[in-house]
Amino acid sequence: MPLPENERLERLRLARTERIGPVTFRQIVARYGSAAAAIEALPALARRGGGRPLRLCPRDDAERERDGLAAIGGTHVFPGEADYPAALAALDDAPMVLSAVGRLPLLTRDSIGVVGARNASTSGRRFARQMAGDLAAAGLVVVSGMARGIDAAAHAGAPEATVAVLAGGVDVIYPMENRDLYDEVRRKGLLVSEMPLGTQPQARHFPRRNRIISGLSRGVLVVEAALRSGSLITARLAAEQGRDVFAVPGSPLDPRCRGPNDLIRKGAILTETVEDILAEWPAPLRRPVPTAAQADEGPHEPPADLPGKILDRLGSSPISVDDIIRDTGQPAGAIRGALLELELAGRIERRPGDFIARLFGAANRR
Repeated sequence: MPLPENERLERLRLARTERIGPVTFRQIVARYGSAAAAIEALPALARRGGGRPLRLCPRDDAERERDGLAAIGGTHVFPGEADYPAALAALDDAPMVLSAVGRLPLLTRDSIGVVGARNASTSGRRFARQMAGDLAAAGLVVVSGMARGIDAAAHAGAPEATVAVLAGGVDVIYPMENRDLYDEVRRKGLLVSEMPLGTQPQARHFPRRNRIISGLSRGVLVVEAALRSGSLITARLAAEQGRDVFAVPGSPLDPRCRGPNDLIRKGAILTETVEDILAEWPAPLRRPVPTAAQADEGPHEPPADLPGKILDRLGSSPISVDDIIRDTGQPAGAIRGALLELELAGRIERRPGDFIARLFGAANRR
């Protein structure tokens, strides 16, 4: 069932509220049953955590973002809605909301990520463009990041079967040299982003964009990439998410080929033609298996002294939530409730893989 319009707006408010990340978003909506109820409870939760006051996203700001996105022909998509991809929703850090402009049905089609070097060779760009066309002809949607080089070539090779995941707002063209490509994908394909409208891309946004590329895809193809590159981050994320990793071999004399060659050495599927990919599929999309803590029977109201006891056990080095549950002997739901309060109070931060760490500073000294 589609979400009521008011709940959609409240979920957007929740997603744009400070200190609310994907894990917290999912937990608090499940705990209170709706975003509206969660927002009403947030100030008290933050106070119980003992931190500084929480600034909620004003309703007017959320309405402006909703109306601004609609004005450019876009819409927001939330977890649990039919248009939100199931494969992406299965991730622990699935985006709280996606802004989408273009052909929305592409978002739930079988997809493959195609990524690679920004300073790609002429032959690498030509290969990526041809491969994208072949993948689209086979019925797959091509997902990439709208960067120069391999990304741009992949989008150009399958403009009517492509999803461009942007690091900034869905209305922000970056890099500017891709303006024509951006316009073509907007008309024929789909643009998506988890960032608010008008957000300019920053370095920290790109790894988060990369996990959406891999999360949307059944597998990721790396065409050219240096050993230290965003493309290899995407490949690593794909492997961690249970996706297939494909890599195009190249000359050992070209630094742009060392990344794919190393991936192949470590078990990636050597790929020279589209048949190398199709030979691996169709296969059921693999989903992450929830931990015992994640499979807990439901939310628990944490004892009043539990947040302080947890805080005493934490340092700046990350520790897994499962370890905290085992160490305290408390129900998983109670631990997660206390962590929610501490996070909303700005006293801890979440790290990838269900790890947390304590935040130190004047505001957080006990």
